[in-house]
Amino acid sequence: MDRGLGLLLAGLLGLLPPGHAQPLQVEPPEPAVAVALGASLQLTCRLDCAGRGAAVQWRGLDTSLGAVQSDAGRSVLTVSNASLSAAGTRVCVGSCGGLTFQHTVRLLVFAFPDQLTVSPAALGPADQEVACTAHKVTPADPNTLSFSLLLGGRELEGAEALDLEVEEEESQEDEDMLFRVTGRWRLPPLGTPAPPALHCQATMRLPGLELSHRQAIPAHNPAGDQLSVALWTSSAVLGLLLLALPTYRLWKRCRHLAEDGAHPPASLRLLPRVSAWAGLRGTDQVGSSPS
Repeated sequence: MDRGLGLLLAGLLGLLPPGHAQPLQVEPPEPAVAVALGASLQLTCRLDCAGRGAAVQWRGLDTSLGAVQSDAGRSVLTVSNASLSAAGTRVCVGSCGGLTFQHTVRLLVFAFPDQLTVSPAALGPADQEVACTAHKVTPADPNTLSFSLLLGGRELEGAEALDLEVEEEESQEDEDMLFRVTGRWRLPPLGTPAPPALHCQATMRLPGLELSHRQAIPAHNPAGDQLSVALWTSSAVLGLLLLALPTYRLWKRCRHLAEDGAHPPASLRLLPRVSAWAGLRGTDQVGSSPS
């Protein structure tokens, strides 16, 4: 068996003295570290070895290890564009003289985009249940992902939470498997008038990390709809009135112009009328009988 792998297994099985793990300095120091799907992460491990060079190396067990750069006393593990296959255990193994040390880190990959949808889109008087769905998430277990129904920033009293529904999202062959998780509640009486809105909150809790997204469920307000119709009607009537005034002025002006054309000014009416025949007689265009 490879000596490094043997030391790694010995460390995981607790065969190395507990006190030997103290000199290793790992950043971040938490035993479990979460990274978002598609994001990047660096794990740095150092070992001080006075008077001699320390050998430090990151190792993994049955996982995609990532890119490792090591030099004297330090090893840096970089996980780029993290996929779900990058999740798993990473172990830093360091040696100084005849002593060997190890530090274990569990890498968690999660997906939690802000993609909440609610049903119904607007809460009506006859609605007895509401649903809230988080799309393209992982992990989907209820210990990690939870839902709350809020009224005014606090959980709605009397709401009965029903079982979560977990379904696989449609994905391409080369995409990671993600889930669609739906929380449902049976509503208590909300009173009259109903509150302006409820809010669905989805929360993902991971080691050292807590994320939340909210989506409003507005209440359907018939009075507000009637007010909107009244405002629209008033605006339309006002618009017609504003349009009628310039239209009337334009019609009046055109009427005056028509009247002026039918009745020319007095100065023109006083001119003598010359018949077309007389005009022709004054020219050579009219033939005369032979004398």
